[in-house]
Amino acid sequence: MNLRRVKAVANKEFIQIWRDPRSLALGIVIPVILIVLFGYALSLDIDHVPMVVWNQDNSKSSIDFLLNFKNSKYFDIKAYYDNYRDIERDINYGTAMIGMVIPKDFSRYLHSNQKAPVQVILDGSDSNTAQIALGYINSVVYAFNVNIVTNALRAAGAPPVKLLDFRPRIWFNQDFESKNFIVPGLIAIIMMIIAALLTSLTVAREWERGTMEQLIATPVRPAELIVGKFIPYFVIGVLDLTVAVLMGKFVFDVPLRGSVVLLFVLSSIFLTGALALGIYISTISKNQLMASQMALLISFLPTFLLSGFTYEIFNMPKLVQAFTYFIPARYFITILRGIYLKGVGISDLWFETLCLMLFTYLAVGAAIKKFKKKII
Repeated sequence: MNLRRVKAVANKEFIQIWRDPRSLALGIVIPVILIVLFGYALSLDIDHVPMVVWNQDNSKSSIDFLLNFKNSKYFDIKAYYDNYRDIERDINYGTAMIGMVIPKDFSRYLHSNQKAPVQVILDGSDSNTAQIALGYINSVVYAFNVNIVTNALRAAGAPPVKLLDFRPRIWFNQDFESKNFIVPGLIAIIMMIIAALLTSLTVAREWERGTMEQLIATPVRPAELIVGKFIPYFVIGVLDLTVAVLMGKFVFDVPLRGSVVLLFVLSSIFLTGALALGIYISTISKNQLMASQMALLISFLPTFLLSGFTYEIFNMPKLVQAFTYFIPARYFITILRGIYLKGVGISDLWFETLCLMLFTYLAVGAAIKKFKKKII
């Protein structure tokens, strides 16, 4: 491989990118926008669940019971009504997810040592959120019941109740902040999409503009042409990675507990494979529109849905789980979250690293082999 020819192709590509504002925007501005949008808009935290209440009892006991919901960050009481019609309307319109009805004999049931019924109407349209909200409700009710039993025993002069001493210890994400889980995975999504999308246009653009014939006439070899076109976009990819890491640290306050050097080294391996995949797509399409559509289809959908970014892989059907082993972003997201949240090293990530290296080797080899210096 002649380094002078590689440098000449790389300089040409740098000039072409610099003179094309759309490429610069696609490579630098769009990743920043995606990080901001996904980082702020995409949240898996379930809190401030809107609820409406019809308190038919209006006693001190019922008010004390509702205070447990009002003082919780997981619930947000939007309104108090005196009929079912308003509760049904709010749930139908989506302004409330929970409707709670306390009967008029609530306090009498409690004072007579009977079970006090409380009706909870839950919007189950979003089954996952509804199940989590129901779990929050059960926790509040359980705590209220324990408090009643404790107070009753204390009033009767009975010995204190010995309950289970449950002491959970949360590792890696103590506050259950979803941004700590999302932002590292978001880096993989952005790098895969932008890298594949950028380089998918390189060779196709040469064919559309009629400049490929000139490149074919030069002594530049296929491997040299591929590497020369690869270098500028690799620089842009590393710049995007740097911006993403800095925004994750200083904008979203996501902890980076592992090695920054290891993060950039393994990210460079993934970036190389993603760029090579884009060049391979560009060589087989010879059309910028088709190349961009293929890049989005091949990179965005599998990476977003099947990499474990938003949906846990162990919850997927077995056949789909088997397919995820062919998604390189699956291994890169594991690496990112391991370095970010757990601070693990290469000894714990060797399998994922080998998978990324295999992906990069196959992608680079396919791109070089597919490109031919001939007009077909």
